[in-house]
Amino acid sequence: MSTIPLEAALTSLAIKRPIFHSEADFQHTLAWELRERDPECVMRLEYKPPHFIERAYLDIWARRNDTVMAIELKYKTRRLSVTLGEEDFDLKDQSAQDLGRYDFVKDLQRLEKVVSGRESTVGYGVFLTNDSAYWTPPRDTQTVDADFRVHQGRIVTGELRWGPGASAGTMHSREQAILLTGVYKFDWQDYSRPFKGPYGTFRYVVARVGGEPAG
Repeated sequence: MSTIPLEAALTSLAIKRPIFHSEADFQHTLAWELRERDPECVMRLEYKPPHFIERAYLDIWARRNDTVMAIELKYKTRRLSVTLGEEDFDLKDQSAQDLGRYDFVKDLQRLEKVVSGRESTVGYGVFLTNDSAYWTPPRDTQTVDADFRVHQGRIVTGELRWGPGASAGTMHSREQAILLTGVYKFDWQDYSRPFKGPYGTFRYVVARVGGEPAG
């Protein structure tokens, strides 16, 4: 497992699949790419680790012998219609970036719990998007989701919570503060540019949780 860098798989995947129809499409295709790179890897999607007490399922659980790579994915899009080869892509306009940021940071908290509960496990939070609002630093640093910002160069750690102006509607089902024991610095990378117009550039960030598994 440790011989398959996730970033290398994403680089290879960008050539084969520069765009995805949905998060589920991204999930399945990335799992397939990882499996092709290591045929001995046992791959599971929507998997609940036996030691994990929360009612939550991980997007990808890749196991090779006793080592595990746990992956949580986010794929957030702005509206984009493009044809590549003979395949049409019609991406939805998924706004609510504040919720997208919260959910990604929440993924890191979930991965910390998974990694801490199992030896020889490393977690990865992966965020792929064509929405520059995620990777661009904000002009206003006092937004209600300031703690959850994931833009280029941002460092997150410790307790993160909504700002005092957050409405009940915004926080619905996301009221709890997020506590991160690790320190994460976000470094966005270019993924693909299937379209030269607005929202035609895709970038991704990978946050590693825990150390590399041995072996």
